[in-house]
Amino acid sequence: MKIFKLLFLSLFFFSCSQAQEKKVEESKFEVVKTDKEWKQELDPESYKVLCGGETERAFTGKYLYNKAEGVYACAACKNQLFSSTTKFQSGSGWPSFFDQINDKAITEKVDNSYGMKRTEILCAKCGGHLGHIFEDGPAPTGLRYCVNSVSMTFLPKDSLQNK
Repeated sequence: MKIFKLLFLSLFFFSCSQAQEKKVEESKFEVVKTDKEWKQELDPESYKVLCGGETERAFTGKYLYNKAEGVYACAACKNQLFSSTTKFQSGSGWPSFFDQINDKAITEKVDNSYGMKRTEILCAKCGGHLGHIFEDGPAPTGLRYCVNSVSMTFLPKDSLQNK
């Protein structure tokens, strides 16, 4: 039984890495890098989430309770994603936003993993996995962009005004 589990896991990881390479090759994103380049630029946890589609543990993200004014950007390519004015406490365990910063910040794709049908959100500039979007958010959009903290970096309002 142990051998079967090991075989299954190795096939799973091999197919995931193959799919990631294929994704990079077929990408229509503005920022395209190899798996090796992303591994060199990102810390291990950010790499697992942004490039591998994993999810950080609930209630552990550094931006979950952040209330500072500013902008949340993609940790991989610095594309601006969300304004702090759209952040809200959802109780889900991940930073949540009711709208993206503009209609070109994020792209969506169907995610049928884990026996569920969800909508995955990706950075529109580099294709990094951010999290998922749900239709249980507050007005005015009714949406909840549920985002992994490790997939973002925070740019305080003061730093944006000086640019």
